[in-house]
Parts: sequence; C-alpha cells; structure tokens
Amino acid sequence: MLVTNRFVIDEDVAPAFTERAHAALAALAARPGYRRGQLLRALDDPRHWCLVTEWESVGSYRRALGAFEVKVDATPLLAESLDEPSAYEPLASAEPDGPVVVTPSDRAGNPYR
Repeated sequence: MLVTNRFVIDEDVAPAFTERAHAALAALAARPGYRRGQLLRALDDPRHWCLVTEWESVGSYRRALGAFEVKVDATPLLAESLDEPSAYEPLASAEPDGPVVVTPSDRAGNPYR
C-alpha cells in the first residue's frame, strides 16, 4: 500500500517543515509493516512537497497511526497535508524490462479488471 501526503509550504518555513517531516518519517519507519518512505520536493515549484510511504498492508498502516510516537511526531504534520485521498492500493506493477503484473483489488465488490 502506498500513502502520499502532499503539502504546500512557504519557502520561509521550509527548514522547520523538513525537520518535522524527518521526525514524522522516522516515527513511521519504526513501525511494523513499514517498507520504505521518502520526503520529496517538486522541481518545478519548491513550495510543493510530498511525503510518500509504502506499507505491507492497509492494516499495518492503520496500526502505525495508533502508535504513541506516530501520534506525537507524524499525525500533526499529516493533518497539515492537502485534503485529498492519500492511501492507494497497488493494482499493476512492472519491473524494468518486465511484464505488467496485475493485482486484484482488496476492495469488496469493486474488482479491478
């Protein structure tokens, strides 16, 4: 499962934002089920940032959000992200020069074809 939280941050507060984002990323990275994460900034507009994390499952992500350290270091930051969908399930993937591998949706009654 992929989680993307997008932010629009004024450049004058970017240093404080990055410090908080690093703490959030560290808190999330310490939780079971965490696979990887990155803090990204847009090349075209440096006010736009994205915190991307990958998880084993939606359950591991939701359990991580309940952890004390995450509530302290990540939840306040995540609450400042743009109000839009942020959790995505993988439905197709491809490795370099590999075939496209389709994965069925976990959503009941809404299969991916």
